[in-house]
Amino acid sequence: MLAESDADQICGMSIAIDVVGGKWKMHLMWVLAEGPVRFGQIRRKLDGVSEKVLAENLRQLEASGVVHRELYAEVPPRVEYSLTPRGESLNEALLPLERWGDLHREDYTAKA
Repeated sequence: MLAESDADQICGMSIAIDVVGGKWKMHLMWVLAEGPVRFGQIRRKLDGVSEKVLAENLRQLEASGVVHRELYAEVPPRVEYSLTPRGESLNEALLPLERWGDLHREDYTAKA
């Protein structure tokens, strides 16, 4: 953690990017916005992510306070992931970015 005086010098955008930066975290936020979901369901929705990378990203989002991991004492054990209130707030902040992408989708997918 940074000292309070150091934290005041960091741009808010940098903090947000630290939380959702990387290839899969914003995709995870999108999936989790639908409500509580199990690991296997997330993996099926995010084609191409390995179990290891998915688990790492979920742990990082949990450590950042934007994802909640609920373990149910059942046999077999069941785990569900969901957004915390902080995660829901961050997801709302990401909506304009999603809208921009939707607006310009053809400009970027036509080149691929």
